[in-house]
This record gives sequence, structure tokens and C-alpha cells, in this order.
Amino acid sequence: MSQTHAQSGSNRSVYIPLWLVRFFPFMRWRHRVTPESFRQDLVAGITGAFVVLPQGVAFAAIAGMPPEYGLYAGMIPAIVAALFGSSWHLVSGPTTAASIVLFSAVSALAEPGSIDYVGLVLTLTFMVGVVQLIMGMARMGTLVNFISHSVIVGFTAGAAILIASKQIKHFIGVEIERGGHLHNTLMHIWEKLPDLNPYVTVVGFVTLFSGILVKRYWPRVPYMIVAMILGSVTSILMINSSAEPLGIAVVGALPATLPPLSAPNFSLDVIRDLAPAVLAVTLFALTEAVSIGRSLAMRSGQHIDGNQEFIGQGLSNVVGSFFSGYVATGSFNRSGLNYEAGAKTPLAAVFAGSLLIVIVVLVAPWAAYLPNAAMAGILFLVAWGLIDFHHIGRIFKTSRSETVIMASTFFATLFLELEFAIFLGVMLSLALYLNRTSRPRVVARTPDSKQPKRKFTTNSSLPVCPQLQIIRIDGSLFFGAVSHVQEEILKLRQQHPSQKHLAIIATAINFIDVAGAEFLEQEAKKRRAEGGGMYLIHVKSGLCEPFKRGGYLKSIGDENIFPTKTVAIRCIFDKLDESVCRTCTARIFNECKSVPMPASLSNPELKPA
Repeated sequence: MSQTHAQSGSNRSVYIPLWLVRFFPFMRWRHRVTPESFRQDLVAGITGAFVVLPQGVAFAAIAGMPPEYGLYAGMIPAIVAALFGSSWHLVSGPTTAASIVLFSAVSALAEPGSIDYVGLVLTLTFMVGVVQLIMGMARMGTLVNFISHSVIVGFTAGAAILIASKQIKHFIGVEIERGGHLHNTLMHIWEKLPDLNPYVTVVGFVTLFSGILVKRYWPRVPYMIVAMILGSVTSILMINSSAEPLGIAVVGALPATLPPLSAPNFSLDVIRDLAPAVLAVTLFALTEAVSIGRSLAMRSGQHIDGNQEFIGQGLSNVVGSFFSGYVATGSFNRSGLNYEAGAKTPLAAVFAGSLLIVIVVLVAPWAAYLPNAAMAGILFLVAWGLIDFHHIGRIFKTSRSETVIMASTFFATLFLELEFAIFLGVMLSLALYLNRTSRPRVVARTPDSKQPKRKFTTNSSLPVCPQLQIIRIDGSLFFGAVSHVQEEILKLRQQHPSQKHLAIIATAINFIDVAGAEFLEQEAKKRRAEGGGMYLIHVKSGLCEPFKRGGYLKSIGDENIFPTKTVAIRCIFDKLDESVCRTCTARIFNECKSVPMPASLSNPELKPA
């Protein structure tokens, strides 16, 4: 019988063969498509298709490519990434950051905008796609798991502010230098503020406030499209009512052409020249795409399959390189807009890419009436929606270390390079994780005679056995944690020097590597040399297999590994020094009752004054 994969529709479960899902991942979400979701996806797709028009042209200029190539990168690659990725809301295509990275990697090899330059970019796009595919098929998508929730929240909030800051110049109608970090952009805006164009600003505010009002009072109406239309109408009315130019910049007429077929250059010399840049572009593009996908998935309650996302991004770039599309990755602007516009499935991104083809062919000349200020107002709405105030507040209240990670990623996103901001957040998350796992809790345990069955507790006020130290290690014993565990055991030994026997409750130990096994071996030998012993209690199944293969179990001894505390105490008690037990008044174990006490200790009246 062939294996099947279960999918849930709105009111029914449908079983799909696994082989079909493996080769056609869009079968996973096809039952999410309903008449209502189809309508919402179509509306979101129409909005996204119009938004990518001015952005594609701008991003192509940043990448050193002819303007139409920015539009081509938002067509076929967006469709392929949506169908073969795993995110419901991620929209792939040209982005500012990817365009900058691409320009820095290729501009040294050819003149930007030239035929040779375009050929190199398309070849690099193909190579990047191949590497992404290999990483996805090698199941390296688990690398995404090291991007923590706090990193995503901080990065998303920082990127939202960057998106808004880049649009201020269009919103108020001033010219500033392209590029630069946030502080440079804000300084230039402040210097140019006296030159503010009131007509442009009116168009921007009409778009912004109409979008806010429609979203609040008529949530079922596509507020972004309404806002763009009202902003454009306001611009047209002001221009027609004025005898003089008002300086309202518009997107401008775009080339009405389909993406032409293209072919990467497979020359060994070209591949060798581009190889150093491939890894950098690949890692950045994947990190950007998956980070955006995860940030939106966190808000929509979706689980992102990192491996499938790698494959989807790889296929989009491989296929896109044959349709004149340069390196495509997840777009914060369009993905955030897609989510805010009410998209429910990846069909929205498919519609956006498909409609962009139609728009470029049929409607591109009408873009001459779409003001840049209206686009800026729409992107302000998108940026505000990307800031997750709810989770920011919860992180602040919950964890100081997570707050540091979130804040570091946020400020790095604002003032450093985007790829470095993500890597910084990942490195801080790893450092925090390693710090936690390398310092497992080592707690002393002792039976409480007042509890039923003398339940073990960590109450430090209870009497302890003068010969046996019982501890519990809450964490794995690996090379990074061994030193900390040694120090904690040494501290306990200094408090009770006579405790030559050591029992370790291993309930919470999930993993022991070679360094951990050697530590246990050395501890067992040392205790035995002192006349005591080391014992393991409640070891999880399979945990001792590495001990046997490495020969460590011989030093510890099979007879010193016990399934329960009751069995362990009964066996260990027989190895204790009976003369010490006779003078002990603690009597913390049930077995202690069998040892007679001297009359001077058992009868208070005979105790010396």
C-alpha cells in the first residue's frame, strides 16, 4: 500500500500520496483554496502586481540592470517560488538589498547595464539557484531553526522602519542621495525639509489616511487599492486644476514587453570568475527569504519548512535565469503588503506574478498616472503593519537575554548592513543557547522523611548522608558542559568532604558525548581510589550504548547503573562504612533503621553534657 499524506480542508480531511506532495508541494495547500480565499488572494495579487511596477524599475537601477529586468524578476521567479516554496505569504522577486549585493559582486567584472554585465548577472542567478537547490535537497533548511523568534521580531521591526524611511522623500517630494544608512537618510531628509512640496505631501496624506479609514471602517474592502486610486485621482485633479507644474512625480510609462528568453553563460572562465560571489549572494538571499517567511508565518500561525523554502527559492532563480530574471528572493515590502492585503494562500503571489505580465503588456502606460507619493503612503501602511508591538512587549516582560537579542538585531538592522544584522542575531541566539546548555543545573537531592515514601527533594535544610552525595544533572553532558558540572560537584564536595560516594540521577540527561563519558569515567576512578564509588540512577534507554562501544562502561561498571532510586539506595547502602552509619543521627534512608546506634546516641539521657 502506498504511503499517504493527510491534508485538512475546511471541513474534511483529504489524503494525498506522499510522492505527489514531494514533487508538487503546492498540493499541501490546495485544499485551503475556497471561493472566499480565492477572492482575497486575487485582490492581494492585484495589489502586489501594481506595487512591484515602480519597485522593479528602481531595484533594477540599483542592480545596474536595464529597468525592464526588474519587472522580469518579479514575474516567473515569483510564480515558481510560490508554487514550490512552503510559505503562504512570501512574495519573491527583486529586492533592494539583493540588488545592492548583486551590484557589488558583478560590477567589478563588467560595465553595469552593458550586454556583458547582463549576461554575468543571469549566469550568477543560475549558479545561485543551483546552490540553493542543492542546499534544500541536502536538507540544510534546519539552519533556519537557529534564527530565533526574538531575531525575527527585531529584524522585522527594523526593516519596517527602513522601508518607511526610504519612502519619506517620495512622500514629501524632495530629492536625496540614493543609498546610505538610516541616520544618513534622516539627516538628508532634515536638510531638505524646507524644500517640501505641499502638493506631493497632500497626495501622500490622502493615500495614507484613506487607507487607514477604509481598513478600519470597511475591512472587507481592499483598502490598499482604494488608497492608490484615491491618491492618483487627487494627483490628477490638482494637476488639471493648475496652470503651472506642481512637481508631482509619477512612476512613468513602463516598457510593454514580455520577459524574453535568455541563457546563462556556462563558460568555465565565467563560472570561475563568479564563484567567489555565489556563496555570499546565496546565503544572503536564503536568509532574507526565510527570515521574511518565518516572520509572517509567526503571525499567521503557519509552520515553515526550511528545506522546501530553499528548494522553492532555488527553482525560482534557476528558471528565472532563462526568462531574463536576475537574483530573486523574498521581498519585505511585497510580502508584508501581501499579508496585510488579506492573502490566504500562495495563489496571491502566483496572481501577482501572472498579473504583472498582463499589466506590463496592457496597462504599463497607465503607470504614468500613479504618483510616487501614493506608493509611499501605501508602503507606510505596510511598514506599520510589520511592527509586532504585541510580541515586542511580551519579550520585554519575559526575558532580559531575549530582549538583548531582539534589541541588538533591531539596531543592527537600522544602522548596519541587513545581512550582518541577521547574522548578528543568529550568532547572539547561538551564544545564548550555548551558554544555557553549557551550564546545566546540578542540584543536591536528599530524601525527606516527612514525605510519603521519603520523596527526594532539594531542600537544603534537611539532613544529608555523611557518606553519600546524591545529585541530579538537568542537562546533557557534552564537551561544553563538562567543566561546569565538574566545578559544581567540587563545590558540593568541599561542603561535605566525607561524602566519598556519588550518585547521579540521570533522568534529565538526554545526551552524553565522548567528553562527558570521559568525565564520568574519571569521576568513577577517583571515587573508587578514595574508597567510595560513583553510581548512575535512572539512565535513559540507549544512553549507555556509547559507553559500551568506547569501553567507558568498564570503569563505571554495569553493577553501578540502577533503574530506580529505591534499588540504587538499597545496593549503595551495603557499600557504605557501617561504623560511620552507627554514629549518624540523620537516618535519612529506610535502610538506616537496620543499623544499631550506640546507647549514648540512641538515649538522650546518656549523651555527654
